[in-house]
Amino acid sequence: MIAICDYDAGNIMSVQKACAFLGHDYVLTRDRETILSADHVILPGVGAFGDAMNRLDSYGLSDVLREVADRGTPLLGICLGLQLLFERSDESRGARGLGLLPGAIVRIPDQNGSLKIPHMGWNSLSMPVKSRLFEGIPEGTQVYFVHSYYLPYVETQEQKQMPDYLVNAVADYGVPIGASVEKKNVVACQFHPEKSGRWGLQILENFLRNYAG
Repeated sequence: MIAICDYDAGNIMSVQKACAFLGHDYVLTRDRETILSADHVILPGVGAFGDAMNRLDSYGLSDVLREVADRGTPLLGICLGLQLLFERSDESRGARGLGLLPGAIVRIPDQNGSLKIPHMGWNSLSMPVKSRLFEGIPEGTQVYFVHSYYLPYVETQEQKQMPDYLVNAVADYGVPIGASVEKKNVVACQFHPEKSGRWGLQILENFLRNYAG
């Protein structure tokens, strides 16, 4: 059973529809025991970082999500859900994220007005490393983004990884964007797999099939 975290964020219905289309049982919930007993947990969302963290905290979901990660249950963050996994964001100075992954989310530079912000639309992915999340997904696959803030991607010479987590997909929008990350059972996509057609649904299915607690 999939637990989709309910914290009054946008974009939750499209995730529900995708899970139903793929034939998986799910529940939209903020109940601690239901979430902790789930086989997979999804943290979707669109909106502002600080407001989202306030809602997660007020519903007691911040500690529940940290416990999900500690228990080894597969946890997928989508869009804002990816950003909330980190320690902080330039969008909401002073707001603390879940801290499951180290580092900060920053604003996409507009390149002196040459880029539209938010970044909204289809962009291709490059995959610098092999990942269970992108099993069977072709290099250059197009996926759908809607965001103004992003995870910076810096390629290292060895293993192409950021401190303590792996960047398994990258997109380019004036700057290299960490489009997907993972650390053990914690996985996230800056793009919306549930809105990315056939390949997006395959990515979601890969999470549900290839990651087990």
